Amino acid sequence: MLKENSSLPQKVIEKLSEDSIILAFDYGLARIGVAIGNTVVKDSRPLTIIHWKKNQEKWKQITQIMEDWKPALVVVGVPRHKDGAPNSMTPVCENFANQINGRFNVYVARVDERFSSVEVEEGTDDYIDDLAAQVILEQWFRENFIDNVN
Repeated sequence: MLKENSSLPQKVIEKLSEDSIILAFDYGLARIGVAIGNTVVKDSRPLTIIHWKKNQEKWKQITQIMEDWKPALVVVGVPRHKDGAPNSMTPVCENFANQINGRFNVYVARVDERFSSVEVEEGTDDYIDDLAAQVILEQWFRENFIDNVN
């Protein structure tokens, strides 16, 4: 159940059914981590990492993911400095979130992702972007649902 003080617009709340799919993106200039979750168990898992150099290939992969999963909502991590002030990637991620909304007509929630990569990067040399997206989505569930299982 959504928290009463949820900042989601009413039309989005109405769209979120008990079995809605939610995608999360951890946006980066070379890679984009993607995670998927649903509102039944309020849990998430890493989905994929999009490696890109050209804008066209990035959007081709994102379009395929959006068509395959048809999310009711998308969550985008927005990085900030430790004190909460915007950093150089803040406007880039905000722009990405706006583009997702405009291209796919889906509500995009933003999550402060200051510590998502830090939370998953210890002890690994592998790419962690999909795991960071999972952390972002889990944070969104904690902030918006009462009966979260995490």
